[in-house]
Amino acid sequence: DVQLVESGGGSVEAGGTLSLSCTASGTTYTTNLMGWFRQAPGKEREGVASIRSRTGQTFYADSVRGRFTISRDYGLRTVYLQMDNLKPEDTAVYYCAAGQSAYTSQPLGRSEFKWWGQGTQVTVSS
Repeated sequence: DVQLVESGGGSVEAGGTLSLSCTASGTTYTTNLMGWFRQAPGKEREGVASIRSRTGQTFYADSVRGRFTISRDYGLRTVYLQMDNLKPEDTAVYYCAAGQSAYTSQPLGRSEFKWWGQGTQVTVSS
């Protein structure tokens, strides 16, 4: 099994920056895809960014491309999400997620991720 522990998040004004990190433990050799999702009140959980663990190939939702950066430290089993130029609509609970598929055609699809962190709140005020 895989456990994910997130850190970071918090509150910031629009235009500000926040960083999230997520460290995996357990049978992490099975985690070929790591990602970040978010869920705002009353909305579906949506994929924000993901990264293939071995190659470092990244994927982004259109809403965050150019503002968010996902990266990973393979040895530390940690994935990061740098969030720049934050907007009020970025306010949500952010979840770290891990999946097994290395070649999925849906790298931001919820069904591709098997393990989830508990979530961390990000609040952006206008």
